[in-house]
Amino acid sequence: MDRYLPFRAERRVVRRWRRTRPFWSGMYLIAGGLEILAVPLSPLPVMISLGIAGIASLAIGVILIVAGLFMWFAARHRHFVGIFAMIVSISSFVAANLGGFLLGMLLGVLGSAMGVAWRPNRVREAKRAAEAETAAMAVLLPLLLVASVLGPGESRAGAVAPAATTTGTTAAPPAERIVVGATPPTITASFFAPVGFALAGVTTLDTARGPLRVLVLTMDSARLRDYRLSTRDGAGPGMRIDTTRLDLDGHVRIYLTRLHGCIEGLLCLDFAADGLPLPPIIPPFVFMTDVRAEQALVRTDRITTDLKLT
Repeated sequence: MDRYLPFRAERRVVRRWRRTRPFWSGMYLIAGGLEILAVPLSPLPVMISLGIAGIASLAIGVILIVAGLFMWFAARHRHFVGIFAMIVSISSFVAANLGGFLLGMLLGVLGSAMGVAWRPNRVREAKRAAEAETAAMAVLLPLLLVASVLGPGESRAGAVAPAATTTGTTAAPPAERIVVGATPPTITASFFAPVGFALAGVTTLDTARGPLRVLVLTMDSARLRDYRLSTRDGAGPGMRIDTTRLDLDGHVRIYLTRLHGCIEGLLCLDFAADGLPLPPIIPPFVFMTDVRAEQALVRTDRITTDLKLT
């Protein structure tokens, strides 16, 4: 049947695009949003009689449509968007004419659930990544070999820049491959204030027991107060680091398996590398209190602290 229908090439492009994202999730969310919008967009006398319910229907309908577009064009944020759209869809039952007479609410709940449950085709992605890696190595390997033979010794891979030393300051770790502990130490802090905070994503670190999945937080600098680190791998008596002040400056990357904190001291949330990611939109002036985390690794240009080892 496919060969006899028109626009075969165009349909193949659309099909490929559709299969790389939660397409039907976005479709159901947009349909639910349009259905909820249908009642308040009725003629003006009906809109006036609806009152607050009409305004809520407009807002909820627009939110669901935007959530559907996120599913199509920003699928990496599907967990956060899906849960938010689920909450909005359920709240429409009370705030927006019984959820658009139930139909809009049900479409929103269905689309949200499908978005959260959707998983990309890992086999296809791995195959494409392997093909891209092979092509890149075919181009870069000759250049690396020439550079290693002709280039000066200081510029070869593995050379480490000299460490800067200041009072109360330790230099950043070298850029070689690092194997971290299989059981990350626990950390607590009463206050955490990053500058230029962003979520780099989720990655894996090497351990003696295999790969460890971690969240990667990047920032320009960070200030922590009442910082405490305790090892818990069971090898030996363990070690604890206590300090009233820990300042990280320059190209800060923090690798965590779990994170708990109260954003702006008000909204307490938990995040895990194997669970839901941090929200894609992070306020520019964010800070956290009551911080508890499992910290696998910290990399930065400079660490300043009043260190106490116990």
